[in-house]
Amino acid sequence: MTLLALEHVDKVFGGLRALRGVSFEVAPKSIFGLIGPNGAGKTTLFNVVTGVYRPDGGHVRFDGAEIGGLPPARVAGLGVARTFQNIRVFRSMTVLENVMVAGHKLHRSGVLSAIVRNTAHANDEGALSVRARELLEILGLQGQAGDIAGSLPYGSQRRLEIARALMLAPKVLLLDEPAAGMNSTEARELERQIRFLRDELGVTVVLVEHNMSLVMSVCERIHVVDHGETIAEGTPAEIREHPRVLAAYLGEEPSAGRTEREA
Repeated sequence: MTLLALEHVDKVFGGLRALRGVSFEVAPKSIFGLIGPNGAGKTTLFNVVTGVYRPDGGHVRFDGAEIGGLPPARVAGLGVARTFQNIRVFRSMTVLENVMVAGHKLHRSGVLSAIVRNTAHANDEGALSVRARELLEILGLQGQAGDIAGSLPYGSQRRLEIARALMLAPKVLLLDEPAAGMNSTEARELERQIRFLRDELGVTVVLVEHNMSLVMSVCERIHVVDHGETIAEGTPAEIREHPRVLAAYLGEEPSAGRTEREA
């Protein structure tokens, strides 16, 4: 069974072919890694999946339906949420407000209720606050709910972005370098949180990350791209020893005597 599938996806910017026939499948309730050197096309793939870019070839299917070329809001409404490589929090709002603002689709009352701020609107806001606080607790930010988001350390802002994305109640969550700026302790806690999202909330996670320790530990399958093309896919153990992956990252073919530990 497949939740997210890319089939021979191409993306061209002018004369530059950023993606060349990329295909992979992500199973429901799995943790899937997407890795590659800088400039390999990973964020471009995320942008194609989430509707920021329209694919120039191939198909993007989510839950069996074609989503390639749909507007970002439509893709998000279907159950695809993401974080960004560059942090995008509302810096002057509180941590709690940052999460609540993403829950607009959970509102049951209409625009008029919001204008007059009647009981229906108050009930909606109360439900959003409860849900947002639950997500902040999952991400270890419950103690900072009233803090201004821009005052948080870099790693905490990363986790805030994840909490905000989860407010959309997604089926699949695309995480773009969530461990960037985190120390080793924070990265280990992030690993625990990613597992919790899958195991307890049933969220499928697609992870773009340069922290190879995190990727190899938490992902069940890993897809590797370089210069916009697929060069390998497999389990962490297979990817760790794959000659083309080693060549892409190290600039040379592995020697016959290279051990898994050395790789």
